[in-house]
Amino acid sequence: MSDEPVLIWGAGAIGGTLAAWWARAGVPVLAVDIQRDHVEALRTTGLRIEGPVDTFTQVVPAKTPDEVTGVFRRVVLAVKAQQTEGAVDALARHVAHDGFVLSAQNGLNEVVIARKLGAERSMGCFVNYSGDLHGPGRIMLGSRGSVVVGEIDGSIRERTRAMHALLKVFEPDAKLTDNIWGQLWGKIAYSAMLFATSLNHDSMADNFADPERFPAFDRLGREVIAVAMARDVKPLGFGGFDPAAFAPGTGEAAARASIAWLVEFNRASAKTHSGVYRDLAVHKRRTAVDPQIAAVAELGREAGIDTPALRKLVDLVHDIEEGRRPQSRETLQPLIDTASAARPIA
Repeated sequence: MSDEPVLIWGAGAIGGTLAAWWARAGVPVLAVDIQRDHVEALRTTGLRIEGPVDTFTQVVPAKTPDEVTGVFRRVVLAVKAQQTEGAVDALARHVAHDGFVLSAQNGLNEVVIARKLGAERSMGCFVNYSGDLHGPGRIMLGSRGSVVVGEIDGSIRERTRAMHALLKVFEPDAKLTDNIWGQLWGKIAYSAMLFATSLNHDSMADNFADPERFPAFDRLGREVIAVAMARDVKPLGFGGFDPAAFAPGTGEAAARASIAWLVEFNRASAKTHSGVYRDLAVHKRRTAVDPQIAAVAELGREAGIDTPALRKLVDLVHDIEEGRRPQSRETLQPLIDTASAARPIA
């Protein structure tokens, strides 16, 4: 299997970075992307990685989806969450019967992959490094972060260990886990907060540093963690971000400490704003708020957990997407008000 190319479906900030690192290390890869000018750059002049982590240019074998042929046993899915269903439908015929798809995405996309291809062909991955696609053949990698891989059934297999070794080529501190759902739900708590920072033009660090905004971040974290716990998931953190700090019944001190760590974590990155922010402010396109945040609110409803802050966040992001509100401090205020007025989660 080691001589077979890894099919990387989606060559943006996450998939493109992995493709460049693996190709540079001699790992056979094939990157797939719908942007033809980006694909052409990758396979001709190369993919340029820029930023404080490393700077290099690497030619990467690449194709558009219509150019792909054959089957692959190792597939990395790295498209945005809202594109997951369509991407899985498109790549399904290229996944070997004994192959798998590793979701290097934000959200709970492993569920979609398992539903469409079977649970045995879905592998989970938590990624939290800072990157942005800045144009055809250009990715800015703002900082290193956490990378964790695990099977969705909690087992540790030969294929899991092999993917762990492969991910260590990019991130030497990559982890292997038997609780990938815990990692993914911990990331969702952080992602909800990042969606909130996208409601205005301030940087992620400046948003987290403002004490007046703390109630919004605190409440979002508490709602996500409450839903995770209702599903018998033990959320796991990364760095100094501890999901347990937002568990029902815990005081504010630990939550404030986690938010303070997020200030320093994001201050140290060359990436100042989230990918969600860039979707709204730069690309003027719809975000993944529905598959990532609205989906959690729906799971909360099913579990009898009220999630007013998550629901308000979804509404505000949709307002920006549809031109009813601008990205501004004023647009963030209704979320703060909703969070401040919400009843404690039992």
